[in-house]
Formats: sequence, C-alpha cells, structure tokens
Amino acid sequence: MVVVRDIEFYSLCEHHLLPFFGHVSIGYIPDGEVVGLSKLSRVVEIYARRLQIQERMTNEICNAISEGISNKGVIVRCEARHLCMQMRGVEKSDSVTVTLEATGCFASDAAMKQDFLSLLTKPEEKRD
Repeated sequence: MVVVRDIEFYSLCEHHLLPFFGHVSIGYIPDGEVVGLSKLSRVVEIYARRLQIQERMTNEICNAISEGISNKGVIVRCEARHLCMQMRGVEKSDSVTVTLEATGCFASDAAMKQDFLSLLTKPEEKRD
C-alpha cells in the first residue's frame, strides 16, 4: 500500500463562494507500477482549484487516480473546514467535514480500508 497523508488544499464552495480548506490523504495498491508521489498532490490541486463541493472533489480525486494509474484499489479521505459553516448560517466554528471514497479492494475489503485509516493516525494520536 502506498499512502500520502495530509496533502493540504484550499478550495471555494460552489454554493456559497466561500473557502473550504483542509487535508486529503490518498492510498492505493500498485498493480505492477508506482507513480511519483508528487503526482498525487497535483491531482488534489487540480480538483481543489475549481469551484467545488467537498463530496464531489473527493470522488473526482479518487476516480482520476483510479483511472490514471494501474492499481488494485484507491482510497481518498478528505477532511475540511468550511467557512460557509463557520461564518454564516449555523456559525459552527469547530465543525469539520470528512468524506471518503474508495474503489477496488478498498471498496470491497473492510480490512484494507481499516489498514489505510489506521495509517492516517499520527503516532501521538494513537491510543492503547
């Protein structure tokens, strides 16, 4: 499994024209070849730079990687803070939105998905 964790991004909500920002983590199982790690960050950048909603962005990143490289499965987790939630409407300043999209073995094998999610926990956050 190849994992790139905490890729920073900034985007604009297409509904409210306010920023949302956070981190994307990507995992994939290579099928014969690997891709340069910076290419994964570039895919995040391509989709984040559009007027966007987080749910679609997560899906588009996952699909682009799944279709663009030879793999047995791709998983993308996105965690973001939305200024539309913090500044207007309900004004919940501590809210965080998490989205997850998976293909291949990550979609069909709960243990693989859990392995990926466990790798996203920073050492100081692990609990015994």
